[in-house]
Amino acid sequence: MFRGFTTINYFVDDIAAATAWYSEVLGIEPYFVRPEVGDPAYVEFRVGDSQDELGLIDDSYRPPSLSAAKPAGAVMHWQVDDLPAAYERMLTLGATEIQPPIERESGFANATVADPFGNVIGLMYSPHYLEQLAR
Repeated sequence: MFRGFTTINYFVDDIAAATAWYSEVLGIEPYFVRPEVGDPAYVEFRVGDSQDELGLIDDSYRPPSLSAAKPAGAVMHWQVDDLPAAYERMLTLGATEIQPPIERESGFANATVADPFGNVIGLMYSPHYLEQLAR
């Protein structure tokens, strides 16, 4: 049924500030902005080895049934090559700690932060990810 990850959306209360913050974190500019003229309501970045989509959407579009409590949302873990360095960089750029880096078994490690807009971001070093990428 599930064929793969397509897009993850983070709801934010300030698209301009969130776009600037994620541009700094990711080291890239968004590839998709809507509307094209005026203040954006949605921006999207292509991220990582598979060019996965990370979308920032204005909080005014949040479905009423989704809580605006922060931090909020599912934890999507992004593969990083150096977990301690990625974690520290996120904190330096204004993220807040939820869970510091933890070494798990079989070479796995993960950490969790909240971006300045209340979205939960998982960071992970996963040997399975690297094995799959090598194939």
